[in-house]
Amino acid sequence: MACVSVGTMNRAAEYQIDQADDGAARLRLTGDWSTTSVGRQGERLKAELAERPVTTLDLDDLGRFDTAGALAVAQAMSSPIPDAAWRARPEAGRLYRMVAKLDCMTADPPSRSAAMTRGFAKVGRGVYDFAAEAMLSLAFLGRLMAAVVTALKHPGRLRWAAWFSQAERTGLDAIPIVVVTNFFIGAVVAFIGVDLLTQFGAGVFSVQLIGVAVFREFAVVITAVLLAGRSASSFAAEIGSMRMTQEVDAMQVMGVDPFQALVIPRLAALLIMLPLLTFLAMLGGLMGGMLVSWSQLNLGPAFFLQRLLEDGYMHKHMMVGLVKAPVFAVVVAAIGCRQGMSVAGDVESLGRRVTAAVVQAIFAIILLDAVFALIFIELKI
Repeated sequence: MACVSVGTMNRAAEYQIDQADDGAARLRLTGDWSTTSVGRQGERLKAELAERPVTTLDLDDLGRFDTAGALAVAQAMSSPIPDAAWRARPEAGRLYRMVAKLDCMTADPPSRSAAMTRGFAKVGRGVYDFAAEAMLSLAFLGRLMAAVVTALKHPGRLRWAAWFSQAERTGLDAIPIVVVTNFFIGAVVAFIGVDLLTQFGAGVFSVQLIGVAVFREFAVVITAVLLAGRSASSFAAEIGSMRMTQEVDAMQVMGVDPFQALVIPRLAALLIMLPLLTFLAMLGGLMGGMLVSWSQLNLGPAFFLQRLLEDGYMHKHMMVGLVKAPVFAVVVAAIGCRQGMSVAGDVESLGRRVTAAVVQAIFAIILLDAVFALIFIELKI
């Protein structure tokens, strides 16, 4: 920082404004007008001058004068101080002129638009981002379909080791959490059903309620949501990390199709394992409902299973749940891999894509479940 000074002792920056002969202001600067001393003197000086021009300076008692002091004086002036006013301290005048010129060249901060305008702009950006994301998803879907056709045409090129590895990680390792979660879901449904139906003397029908709720909805939806949080995020993180380290680019350079090496094994593993996990989730949910019915209504396991088997529609409810599973598997795997393939070269992008994979997968599961419900209602299934 440039600085001109007289003396060595630190003195507070002070000023005095007098009326000049020509009607303008006469400014007297005293003390050190430096970074450590100027403080808010510039703002006070500007307020007291009230747009009056300064034509005369008294600099006899001016001590240190650096760029901070020059900026305070320059910003307080409504018009530049004449060069002749700095005759007593020409070095301070040169510093003032340099700082005043730079201050005039500084652009004003951009004005902030109105709140309504910002709101509409945010909505517009959201719509644009949604459309761009939809287009990229359709492009990914096209490449995925082409990769699936290629894999079916050339089964000898399939990477079976990757298939089995992904099946173990996405399926077998997820069995405990899937079964336990659905066990408690079945128990909660049983508690609600028993408490509600017992009031009408129809507590025995809680068995059918548990079966329908677990078979049609809860088993497959809860399992798919768990895999959306577990597998979709894993797919996005793994493939995204490979994108960051340029392993995917290296595969393409070596002539390896990333879709055949990375996407197809994960898609196939989830397509096979999600129906199996859904079936185990049904068993877990029934077990939870059975224990609650046994403890609350004294309906033993034999009677519980007999009531389920006597219902001629229970196998249809089970098939409804199992039919949804492959569709949910394709959606979860495709969204996870698609977000992983879209990761840029920074960690922030990886975090955003992993989060987007989980959110989009769960949203797609709920949306497809509603669509399935409407279809089965129309088909009277």
